Amino acid sequence: MNVRAARGAAARRSGRRGEAWAAAWLMARGYRILGFRLKTPQAEIDLLAKRGRVLAVVEVKRRATLDAALGAVSAEQRERLRRAGVALASRRPALARLQVRLDLLALAPGRLPRHIPDAWKGG
Repeated sequence: MNVRAARGAAARRSGRRGEAWAAAWLMARGYRILGFRLKTPQAEIDLLAKRGRVLAVVEVKRRATLDAALGAVSAEQRERLRRAGVALASRRPALARLQVRLDLLALAPGRLPRHIPDAWKGG
């Protein structure tokens, strides 16, 4: 395996571990995880979670700082994720009446996860 392929494989493993950690963190806070890495025509959703009347489309980012994690998701990507969440909810009767929200779960080395509900309000 060449260096680039090895780096990519390591990044994918790290991403899966981060998503599993993020899911556990959310479950401990009362969220029900409905899906991991859901591929839709609009975007891939890292985590889909429900709590109360909210359907959270959760983007998981592992970065050195919270600001870096927030900045790692472009406006275009956020819009695709919102559309993906709305489309998924509209196809599932049990989810159709929920408020779709775009959350960030930021992971940084040596720090507790940081969940930011509605991370990009109006953005």
